[in-house]
Amino acid sequence: MALIVKICGLSAPDALDVALETGADMVGFIFFPPSPRNVSLETARALASRVQSRARKVAVTVDADDTLLASIIEALKPDILQLHGHETPPRVAAVRESFGLPVMKALPIETKSDLAAIASYTSVADRLLFDARPPREATRPGGLGQPFDWHLLENLDLSIPFMLSGGLHADNIEEALRITRAGGVDVVSGVESAPGVKDPDKIRAFIRAARSAKVPA
Repeated sequence: MALIVKICGLSAPDALDVALETGADMVGFIFFPPSPRNVSLETARALASRVQSRARKVAVTVDADDTLLASIIEALKPDILQLHGHETPPRVAAVRESFGLPVMKALPIETKSDLAAIASYTSVADRLLFDARPPREATRPGGLGQPFDWHLLENLDLSIPFMLSGGLHADNIEEALRITRAGGVDVVSGVESAPGVKDPDKIRAFIRAARSAKVPA
C-alpha cells in the first residue's frame, strides 16, 4: 500500500495550501488550547473549505468531551478523529460509535513496556499513531519534536494500520520507515520554522523525502 503522509498542526491558509498542493494525504488540525497550533472553530471552518476533497481532514483532540467533539465535527467536517490524550479503550469505542467516524488513537512510546497497551486498542480504533512519550513537565502530549527508539516497532504485526510520529523530518524519514515499516507518517514540528509556524519549503521537502524513501519490501 502507498505510504500515507500527514501534515499536522496546520493553522494558516498558506501552509495548508502548500501541503495540499504537494500531495499530503491527510491534513491535521489541533483543537487543544495549550498547543501553539491550536485552531478555533471559526478558523477550522475556514480552513476546511480550502481542503474540500483534496486530502482527508483529521481533527486532533486531547481528552475532549462529546460536546466539544460535536462542535469540532460541525465546524471541520473531519474524515478522521484523532484522540491524542488518555482516552481509554472504552472511551475510544464510545467516540467511534457515537459519531460514526473512523478513529485514530495516539499511543505514547518510550520503552518496550509501552507496547503492552496496543492490544487493548486494536479492536476499538481504526488506526494507531505511535508518538514519543512526552516529558512529565510537558503541557501537551505531542508536537514536541522528540523521536523515540524506532527499533521498538521493528517487526510489529498489527491487525489495523499504524502511523509514526515524533521528531520526524526530511532527513530522518527514510531511516524511520526502514526500521518501522509504518504505513503512514505524521509530522508537526519537523516542518516548522518556529512552534506553530509552518515552513513551506520544509513541508515540500518532507513530503518529497517521504515519497522517495527506499524501504525494502
